[in-house]
Amino acid sequence: MTAGQQSTADAAAPVAPPALQDEYGQLDCSGETWVCPELRLESGVIMRQVQVKYNTYGELNKARDNAVLVFHALTGNSNLASWWGGMLGAGRPLDPTRHFVVCANCLGSCYGTTGPSSPDPQNSGAPYGSRFPRITIRDTVTLTMTLLQRGLGVCGLAAAVGGSMGAMQVLEAALSPIVSLRPRALVVICAGGRHSPWQVGFSEVQRQAITSDPKWRGGDYPDSDPPAQGLSLARQIAMLTYRSHASVVARFTLDESGAEGGEVSPRRRDHEDPGVIGYLHAQGKKLLERRFDARTYMCLINLLDTHDISRGRGAYLDVLRSITQPALVVSVRSDVLYPPSEQVELATNMPRATLLTLDSPEGHDGFFLSQDELGAAIVKFLATALAPSPQPLVLLPPPLSKESAWGHG
Repeated sequence: MTAGQQSTADAAAPVAPPALQDEYGQLDCSGETWVCPELRLESGVIMRQVQVKYNTYGELNKARDNAVLVFHALTGNSNLASWWGGMLGAGRPLDPTRHFVVCANCLGSCYGTTGPSSPDPQNSGAPYGSRFPRITIRDTVTLTMTLLQRGLGVCGLAAAVGGSMGAMQVLEAALSPIVSLRPRALVVICAGGRHSPWQVGFSEVQRQAITSDPKWRGGDYPDSDPPAQGLSLARQIAMLTYRSHASVVARFTLDESGAEGGEVSPRRRDHEDPGVIGYLHAQGKKLLERRFDARTYMCLINLLDTHDISRGRGAYLDVLRSITQPALVVSVRSDVLYPPSEQVELATNMPRATLLTLDSPEGHDGFFLSQDELGAAIVKFLATALAPSPQPLVLLPPPLSKESAWGHG
């Protein structure tokens, strides 16, 4: 990528910052289910009767090659309309009038795809619990590709799109051993090509938050008595990494009247004063209300830490250079979890990548909260990347005259 390929979407900071949201609205977990008879994991373990929850929007064309695959982030699900609805619809990046849009819940989740809380068919239907195998980003992409090929009859992928954990899956899909299903275009949002020690460190403190809860019981707790306090704390830690210093300070600084969002010197809060403390507690509570499973959370943060597209494929930069599809690599300037330097590395080494930097103050979650800017950029990128290749111009010789054809008579 050359310096001229980088573009910046500027967004002025609001004068009065709104209340901080989380990265999802009200999740709807409805969808269809497909069962994969057998799934061989990267570790060699074979899982049987693996359920996959998925949603589709639009229809396959006659060639069955107009699918667009969307990968969700850590605590998301397959019902794309319930958490990224602003990106879905006619004329939007995920356009069901032109493409067959597919979103599948990842392996290990608790939103309909087989995970640690699911019945283990090889253990009399008891929940997997601590016996759920260690899985990788590559494993969940393998399951999704199997769904596309065997469950939905997809013959070709127009594009793959994803942010955060979803972006890691996009990169794996680009290198899929099912060559016919490698996406023709990639949208990689706010992730790198491998999980760095920085990100592993954040994963570890969340793991410790859960395992330090006495109710964790090694992961074999009854559903009626889960380690709710540990899971809530892990979520609160994560929510801080999804934000930035600027967004938290702007929202929760008190002015002299005690109002939030002030521009006057901040005052100290009492521990009981809601502010950022109340916000974090509310986010922890919200995940519990969504009935998210602590074993799933542990499974998925472990899954994040396996992310390395070069594992078993060669030198890291060489693997990046082997990703030759047109790619839009998106960065958020204020992202502290997956800093912009990681997206610059991707875009610099992927031969046909363009880097877009969103100038959002919201941190990692800026890509969820800047849907208008991001959506416009994706529409423009896909229109170019998926445009039909012009047919080569064939110059025919001029028609022969009778004399030139038959000679002098």
